[in-house]
Amino acid sequence: IQFHDKEKTIVKKPDEFENEMNEPDALINEEILNRIQGSMAGLGLGDALGAYVEFRPRQYLVDHPVTDLESGGTLGLTKGQFTNDTSMALCLANSLVACHGFNPYDQLVRYKWWYRFGYMSSTGNCFDIGAGTCQSLREFERRQKRYAKEFNILFADMDNLSDRTLLEIFDIYCSEDGVAGNGALTRLAPVPLFFHRFPAIAVEYSGVSGQITHGDRKAYDACRYYGALIVAALHGYTKEQLLDHEFYSKHAEWFRNIPLHPGIQSIAEGSYKIDGYNAGIRGKSYIVNALEAALWAFWSDEGSFKKGALAVV
Repeated sequence: IQFHDKEKTIVKKPDEFENEMNEPDALINEEILNRIQGSMAGLGLGDALGAYVEFRPRQYLVDHPVTDLESGGTLGLTKGQFTNDTSMALCLANSLVACHGFNPYDQLVRYKWWYRFGYMSSTGNCFDIGAGTCQSLREFERRQKRYAKEFNILFADMDNLSDRTLLEIFDIYCSEDGVAGNGALTRLAPVPLFFHRFPAIAVEYSGVSGQITHGDRKAYDACRYYGALIVAALHGYTKEQLLDHEFYSKHAEWFRNIPLHPGIQSIAEGSYKIDGYNAGIRGKSYIVNALEAALWAFWSDEGSFKKGALAVV
């Protein structure tokens, strides 16, 4: 985390790092790189599109349909600024790169930086946070304080904890059963993108990445299933293959043959292949509804990213 001032009150925003970015050190397939970049850019774009009308009732959307990026709206953002969903995805992506792998403790640290300091926020502040995420990050801070006291570590040093033994005994599952908001899903993409060469690892880590802040089994399995779809898309699967109602059974080894929660299995079998809102599709904060709505938008987009992105808004 970097600040503009010694008092650490004004954090550097993501766009301010643009000139410091480098191309990957190793050679990477250009097609794969384009898909990775497209996934992250699409995430941010969809988030910014929806920010203008976030929390608005359906009738407002019917009367004022979103057709392009706008300034103002519910959150008062500038045209193109993204919300907590993309901020947390960037926190996760930064952790994967900085740690050269999957480190849930570091992920929680970066989420905490976002919550407390505005790290990876488009505005420099945390202006929106889900209840489940907020609860989990506060619990994480409490555990850090207890841990620091127990092992005689300065609390200021807890964010940089690197001792493997100490990290292994720190309980990073800061949520509980019943917490199943969509925040675990909306930030997910960096995990399967990072581990796409190892599908089973990508799928399991996708689940764990959500579980550390959203403890319900449905959240874990929604993230596993969505992570598997992202891996498959990166591998060049067609839309028909991705939306195959037997996708799970055909890739059971990716899931280590661990069954999906019935609510997620129903979606995997095509519950979203219906006539949108009138048939029951609801893009709510509940992770099951969110996953179903996202896949409905993809299924019904007629091959147009624009149509799918606007439909899901």
